[in-house]
Amino acid sequence: MKLNEIADKPGARKSRMRVGRGIGSGKGKTAGRGGKGQTARTGVAIKGFEGGQMPLHRRLPKRGFNNIFALTLTEVNLGRVQAAVDKGRLDPNAVVDAAALVQAGVLRRARDGVRLLGNGADTLTAKLQFEVYGASASAVAAVEKLGGSVKVLAPRKETGEQAG
Repeated sequence: MKLNEIADKPGARKSRMRVGRGIGSGKGKTAGRGGKGQTARTGVAIKGFEGGQMPLHRRLPKRGFNNIFALTLTEVNLGRVQAAVDKGRLDPNAVVDAAALVQAGVLRRARDGVRLLGNGADTLTAKLQFEVYGASASAVAAVEKLGGSVKVLAPRKETGEQAG
């Protein structure tokens, strides 16, 4: 078999039905749209219409909200970071931030920031300096136990009385 001999199985590609091309074609005259009326016309927008009855999407209660200020943080575990150090992709002497993790192939993209998580903390052996948006308490404890440091870039949350 050669590349120019490769073809679909017979019937795999079906040509589209051309509507409105005469009664003999099987889809002529009304072109599959039935008789007259609103739905036979173009520009019909009655997807949720129930004949004047209150539509389902208006009968059901509204629920929840969409927080437009929410951040999408990329989570990375200490085990993945240590694996990158072991493979030589991540320099243990340099500062480990979002750009370094993306460059090393640990993350695909940083999004709004990186959150460091403590999964795989038992495998961590390198002394690292992190600069991340957020970090879990277990991750901070594991890094500082080995003499490393974690600098959290996220702004501190204000308590209720201080917020003015």
